[in-house]
Amino acid sequence: MFVGKFNNSIDGKARVIVPAKFRYELGESCVVSKGLDKCLDIYTADEWERFVKEKLEPLPDSNPQARMLKRYFFSSANSCEVDKQGRVKIPQDLLDYAGIEKELITIGSNNKIEIWSREEWNRQLDEESGELLNASEVAEGLESYGF
Repeated sequence: MFVGKFNNSIDGKARVIVPAKFRYELGESCVVSKGLDKCLDIYTADEWERFVKEKLEPLPDSNPQARMLKRYFFSSANSCEVDKQGRVKIPQDLLDYAGIEKELITIGSNNKIEIWSREEWNRQLDEESGELLNASEVAEGLESYGF
């Protein structure tokens, strides 16, 4: 399980250092794709395969929206290697999508890692508290999901 938040940067060769805490679980190869909120998702090879088999493959090709969802994920997915220093090279089109130029935030998101440009991450934060959600919003969300 990936958890935690780390400040990071991308180097001149478009490589991101995977936080040490995530490296063992990530393994030697991964899949990087577009996320849903202008971030990038990094999946272990096994988790990507599970996502494809459980979520994408069952979508009916007869449905235009389902086909678009498949295209969204498959067209942006890139198999990547994790080098000996724990770095992953991110394709330029994905960096452009996420608005990543230098400074970034890497967060654990249970079964995947999310990479955000620091600017986009900060836009997501509540201006007053500096948090993604305030305590009332968290409580409402928990209630709406039956917690």
